[in-house]
Amino acid sequence: MSITRINEFQAKEGQGDKVRELLNSYAPVLRSSDGFHSRQVLQNISNPTRIVVIEVWDTIHAHQTAAKKITVNAFERTMMLLASPPKGEYYRA
Repeated sequence: MSITRINEFQAKEGQGDKVRELLNSYAPVLRSSDGFHSRQVLQNISNPTRIVVIEVWDTIHAHQTAAKKITVNAFERTMMLLASPPKGEYYRA
């Protein structure tokens, strides 16, 4: 059974496209990780500062291990563009 991770990001005004680009730049690292199934980065059409990332993994541990591969520098660049801390939760079917 796989798990789904849903992350929500609220970018600062005018920074939605940049946040989406940065989140997409993490894809190669995550896709090459054990337990990865799929990943989508979605930007709200009517409010482009709202971005959702939906990832499917074998396990929570697989996701957490892969997330540690994202460099602190890359994560800090993203955080600087956010209006509030990101939110994320795990789901199962």
